[in-house]
Amino acid sequence: MKTKVWMALALLVVCTSVVADEPKKEMPADQKAMMEAMMKAMTPGEPHKLLDNMVGTFDAKVSTWMQPGAPPMVSTGTSVNSWILGGRFVEQKFSGSFMGQPFAGIGYTGYDNIKKQYWGSWMDSMSTGVMMSTGSTSDNGKTWKFTATMPDPMTGKDAPMEEKVTVTDKDHHMFEMWSPGPDGKMFKMMEISYTRK
Repeated sequence: MKTKVWMALALLVVCTSVVADEPKKEMPADQKAMMEAMMKAMTPGEPHKLLDNMVGTFDAKVSTWMQPGAPPMVSTGTSVNSWILGGRFVEQKFSGSFMGQPFAGIGYTGYDNIKKQYWGSWMDSMSTGVMMSTGSTSDNGKTWKFTATMPDPMTGKDAPMEEKVTVTDKDHHMFEMWSPGPDGKMFKMMEISYTRK
């Protein structure tokens, strides 16, 4: 048995040295271009780093308006935001309450190197749908503007939404959201102030 093992090891060494002695073949140009494009698409860069101020654990104050001119309903919560998958996406886990009921939500924000835009998704315990958004920043990460769609339980169709994120400093940022009112005009329906714990 030992002899067979030694023979197998010797054969492996001989094969390895033969392969090592072969001249390396140049990768075809189209394959090389494809590999370079894939590496560029998958590697986090400066646009991803701009999201870093929103990573951490934050106290949240949530103000919600059910219709234009109505007084806000105010609640509090905690948001734990973490880099995931090697710094490619920010995962937000929110827990709090809404209208006296426990509320939980999970969101993801990232930057698509191919489409050259930021994107977001949001799911929570008050819906079975997903809100999707796309946006950009033009001032190096101080503000982001997003457009979004969210399933409307009254119409059964996707409703347009507008979102804005304003970063005051590394410890404070604000999320604002607008949706169509009864007259079809956009009104501010939510504001969340985040303060780092």
